Amino acid sequence: MLPLLAATIWISLSAFFRNEFLLKQHWIQHYSDMGQQFPGSPINGAVWGVWSLIMSILVLVILQKFSYFQTVFIVWIASFVMMWLVIGNLGVLPFAILPYAIPLSLLKVFVATAIVQWIIKRK
Repeated sequence: MLPLLAATIWISLSAFFRNEFLLKQHWIQHYSDMGQQFPGSPINGAVWGVWSLIMSILVLVILQKFSYFQTVFIVWIASFVMMWLVIGNLGVLPFAILPYAIPLSLLKVFVATAIVQWIIKRK
């Protein structure tokens, strides 16, 4: 449980920081340009919390079968690239955020995988 909890906290906090402090204006402007309001209600935050937990589970499961770098690559493709393809296809992805989001999402997965691996090795 500890690896999942620690990784989920890291993933949630890093996503919150990226989207609320670094990129929020991009999101708000993009949604405004579409004639919509950016979805920022507590239920949206809760769904991102569930997403973070599922991503942590994915890291834990894949890390048991693959190397550290293979895990990072597989989890990054499964959790970010697939999501960006879908939201890009739906027209709700502000493409201007990708130069920031790509390296930050890779960092998020690298650290989450390191956290899980470190805690597992300590046990």
